[in-house]
Amino acid sequence: MSSLLSLILLLSNINFSTADNPIVQTIYTADPAPLIHNNRFYLFTGHDEDASTTFNMLDWRLFSSSDMANWQHHRSPMSLDTFSWATTQAWAGQVIPRNDKFYFYVPVRHGETDSMVIGVGVSDTLEGPYEDAIGSPLLGNNEIDPTVFIDDDGQAYLYWGNPNLWYVKLNEDMVSYSGEITQVDLTTEGFGTRPEPTEERPTAFEEAPWLYKRDGLYYMVYAGSSCCPENIQYSTGPSATGPWSYGGVVMESASTSSTNHPGIVDYGNVSYFAYHNGELPGGGSFTRSVAVESFEYNEDGSIPVLQMTEDGPEQVAALDPFVRQEAETMAWSEGIETEECSEGGLNVCDINNGDYIKVRGVAFGDGAESFSASVASATDGGDIELRLDSEDGLLIGTCTVVGTGDWQEWTTVDCPVEATGTHDLFFKFVGAGDGFLLNFDWWQFE
Repeated sequence: MSSLLSLILLLSNINFSTADNPIVQTIYTADPAPLIHNNRFYLFTGHDEDASTTFNMLDWRLFSSSDMANWQHHRSPMSLDTFSWATTQAWAGQVIPRNDKFYFYVPVRHGETDSMVIGVGVSDTLEGPYEDAIGSPLLGNNEIDPTVFIDDDGQAYLYWGNPNLWYVKLNEDMVSYSGEITQVDLTTEGFGTRPEPTEERPTAFEEAPWLYKRDGLYYMVYAGSSCCPENIQYSTGPSATGPWSYGGVVMESASTSSTNHPGIVDYGNVSYFAYHNGELPGGGSFTRSVAVESFEYNEDGSIPVLQMTEDGPEQVAALDPFVRQEAETMAWSEGIETEECSEGGLNVCDINNGDYIKVRGVAFGDGAESFSASVASATDGGDIELRLDSEDGLLIGTCTVVGTGDWQEWTTVDCPVEATGTHDLFFKFVGAGDGFLLNFDWWQFE
């Protein structure tokens, strides 16, 4: 199919369906940090281990989308092993580009001092892998939750804090700073009133600051109120250092997680709010999941109160099935996992009978006639059923996978299909026995 015809079919068949929250179901994720790069929405997250009972996190994860409904899973960009001096607690971080590089500011526990410090990873590419940019902490006195922002004049700021809020001006190299570390004066006029104020925590500010600028106004969004559970609140100011004026509540507390962590960006002509809750099966305060909502600012620039939803934002563009798509790009999944692939990136793994992957808003246009997929199996394989609109929906084709001898021994399978229009596409995996059936790397329709 020619590229022009593909574009025409995509534009004529876009179905503005909604996405799914939480956006990742293969692992538990937390502390989202969105970043728009090359017209794509990237979301860096923390990673809660399965069955966690503390915040002892080991690495960070990365997901991306061009349609705000289907999210590609990427390799882990950075872990505790990146920092030879770090021991535990890979907590909430943020990535920012500068100097043709990407800088990843994260709080981790320092082995020598046993305190939380802020380290900096650096990479030539957004997806990483990131390396230790300094060889030691950038800041080293019980700091957590860094947020980084570069103002219009080129000055970069790093904020962090719990229970107080601090900032420092970063140098252009992004791995050193100049001037004094400044503590923000947390007043009720600037940061609201805590229901039960204490001397240590007098205002609504708790932790997780997120700084950005929009239409000449600076926003400081943060986790607040009585911890825990936390809600999300915000303040605004005329500069990156204030003075701050309290704005109100952005999102009320979740019943499933004692914490929350905000991230706000504009993508296209839509504003998006990223956060976390504990809504997946087995979820809770230490097994959290990232979700995304779209919203519109009020005319005066204030942020409305947002609700947590299962639907998430609208899909902003249809997915093109006539170009190669990664199997780990999905709107929802049941049962499957992902792992590093010998061919690069990730592949879908741990596939059992009855597991499935859903891909939102796939534009088949005037018709798809064949399907191909890269697969591997160290067992006898199984079938990939291609269904429309639900896991038990219209069957448009079945591809049979046989054993390839190893889970990373890849081959391409093909099968005929019949599909037109725009639909949600389900890959349903079917096979005998209780073991894993196959691995799945990429797919494409013709």
